[in-house]
Amino acid sequence: MTQLTPADARPPQIWVDADACPRPIKDILFRAADRARIHVTLVANQLLHVPPSTYLHALQVPRGFDVADNEIAARVAAGDLVITADVPLAAEVVEKGAQVLDPRGEHLTVENIRERLNLRDFMQGLRDSGVETGGPAALSTADKQAFGRALDRWLARRRG
Repeated sequence: MTQLTPADARPPQIWVDADACPRPIKDILFRAADRARIHVTLVANQLLHVPPSTYLHALQVPRGFDVADNEIAARVAAGDLVITADVPLAAEVVEKGAQVLDPRGEHLTVENIRERLNLRDFMQGLRDSGVETGGPAALSTADKQAFGRALDRWLARRRG
């Protein structure tokens, strides 16, 4: 006898907060989608072009504050992977049971997300008071490699 599964049951997929995702990270994801046969959806408020593939999708949302983030949060399911550097979005999807990987290869988890939110809020407070905090460092070759390794580990756990 076969066991029925819920209509909304689906294999894990990858969601990308694409407005700020660096091009080299997108390229890594494009190659991984076909290699691992996993659906990757890039969500942005601008028109995105993705290479032709059964596994790659672009979802354009209206312009507006956090519209892409809200769309990802609404669609993500437990077991999915979200690629984002947006800490509040990461916190929201981690609560839903999804995993988060930032473009530098760091996993954001239940264990470390509160610390990241606190640091983000602290830095925002400094900026709001007029302190020049500078932006993040440019994405390095080591960052790209760390992202690729972390993605490969997630894909391997998914298969096995």
